[in-house]
Amino acid sequence: MKGCEGGGAGQDDKLPSNAERGPSPTSDLTSNAAPWKRLPGNGTQASGPALSGPHRHPSPAAMDAETLPYALDLVASSGVCLSPEKRAALRNSLLLVRRDYRFEQVRLWGRIQGTRGAYYIAEGVGPDRAGARSRLYSLNCVEWSLLPPPNEEFTALTSVLKGRFQGDPSYEYEHYEKKEEGERPYEEEATNLIKEEVRLVSAIDQIDKAVGIVPRGAYIKSPLGPVHENRNFEGLSLVEAKKLSSYFHFTEPVNLKNKTLLEKADLDPAIDFLDSLEHDIPKGSWSIQFERGGRVVVLRSLLWPGLTFYHVPNTKQHGYIYFGNAEKNLDLPFML
Repeated sequence: MKGCEGGGAGQDDKLPSNAERGPSPTSDLTSNAAPWKRLPGNGTQASGPALSGPHRHPSPAAMDAETLPYALDLVASSGVCLSPEKRAALRNSLLLVRRDYRFEQVRLWGRIQGTRGAYYIAEGVGPDRAGARSRLYSLNCVEWSLLPPPNEEFTALTSVLKGRFQGDPSYEYEHYEKKEEGERPYEEEATNLIKEEVRLVSAIDQIDKAVGIVPRGAYIKSPLGPVHENRNFEGLSLVEAKKLSSYFHFTEPVNLKNKTLLEKADLDPAIDFLDSLEHDIPKGSWSIQFERGGRVVVLRSLLWPGLTFYHVPNTKQHGYIYFGNAEKNLDLPFML
């Protein structure tokens, strides 16, 4: 091949054929994933076919709006499937949500299926990744409504509700309170009307606290308290990825506070500030599998069927999503 003059190719220059180039880096890619290009004023945005190799996709850590098509492909084996139209609508609308609400990151939390419709849930976070999160829902993957923050009152009200969701946020459940008069219980004439939107808030919060997980080391806690993404996190090794102790609940720790000083001696306070999955009750409530030729580790919750977590070892790529009907498997202790 002759040299080039003035930055242009010479007349005898020939581009190498496909055979000479070797296999294309995108030959094993899914059609819905996306590579990265820098857009002015809007961070990074995906466009075109994406690299599926674990070292080639600079994905942020979560079901982020920008990496949504790629992340959905990794959890498709759990039945998390969306049409191309909904994928495109979700990704574009979530980017608008991030801009309008000025979130640092917006991610798809999942979908709660009702008898007459489904709720698509998104989550917006600020600088403190473990701080208060704003959640939104959509019925059509385009228009989003902000949900009120969860509280103890909502939890108490909705704890008595059973059965599946309807799929209508304005639907009202009637609850009859039983009171005792002497030794004889009776039903009060007045009823409590509980909107399904309130029940939705409590269900999302309950699921997130129970089975929302992250890999060990993905986040660090600063001495001042806020939690940030660990820029030095390069993913779990294949050996670490097989252990439940390598995954943490991304919520306020409970078991950690009960540990003795001797048990805390080997912990790094910067990264070991959460509860690990190895002590979850009932034991055996998590399924760990390697998929795609051992390149992706997938965890599934048996206690809350529909929760799927993925991580590509030796990379920063990880996230979780919930696709279910928000019903807890209360029979799990008897099934193990």
